[in-house]
Amino acid sequence: MTPITPKDGIAIVTGAGSGLGRALATELVEKGFTVAGTGRRQSALDETRDRLGQNFLPIQMDVADGIAVSEGFSELVSHHGDIAILINNAAVYPRRDFLAESPDSFAQTLQINLGGVLNCSHAALQNMAPRGEGRILNVATFADLNPLPASSAYSVSKGAARILTRAMIADLSDRFPGIVISDWMPGMLQTEMGIPDGIPPKQSAEWGARLALMRDPSLTGSVFEMGSEILQPRGLKGKIKDVLLLRRQKPRQL
Repeated sequence: MTPITPKDGIAIVTGAGSGLGRALATELVEKGFTVAGTGRRQSALDETRDRLGQNFLPIQMDVADGIAVSEGFSELVSHHGDIAILINNAAVYPRRDFLAESPDSFAQTLQINLGGVLNCSHAALQNMAPRGEGRILNVATFADLNPLPASSAYSVSKGAARILTRAMIADLSDRFPGIVISDWMPGMLQTEMGIPDGIPPKQSAEWGARLALMRDPSLTGSVFEMGSEILQPRGLKGKIKDVLLLRRQKPRQL
């Protein structure tokens, strides 16, 4: 299937002021896209623009603010055309022990990591749904399955965002098969939120950008980790059918 191209519209990358978000924006600009990059720090976004040039649009925005996101996305469409791709990348990782959290600090992490995906996806869909096409890629983790110490708010918020992906698909996939929604786990990165010997953001961004450009409806509901698809568990009936039909599932590679 033909990949998404700049003729289909602009790309939006949240959290584009540094790390993986900046690397994803770089990959897409290099492929000819106009990329609107959001972030809370104008100085960091300006640095990204200085590196990437006029095809990067710095948008100072708190993704936790639903009204600001709705108005900002509407303005982007008015001035720059349709939204072809949304990559929900923005997140915070406070590294606080549960006893060190307050209800307010916990809720703030939820509002960014979960609320940001909700706000940006809902705003982008106002443009995508009438056209019946678009691509939403949510940057996810396995933190909800195996929470690390001092990561309760992060783990809960990122796990809930994975549920949100599935919930959006349940509501939209039958009516809008041309809107492809999926999760991608970039791996442990060499960033402020990652680990010193992690994957360089540029390497991970190559996988993420490649996946974001894929418009195949069969990708809706899929989960990729780094450059490989994670196959969903098969039930007993499915396994028997696979054996009888000499069928073997193979994960897709980026």
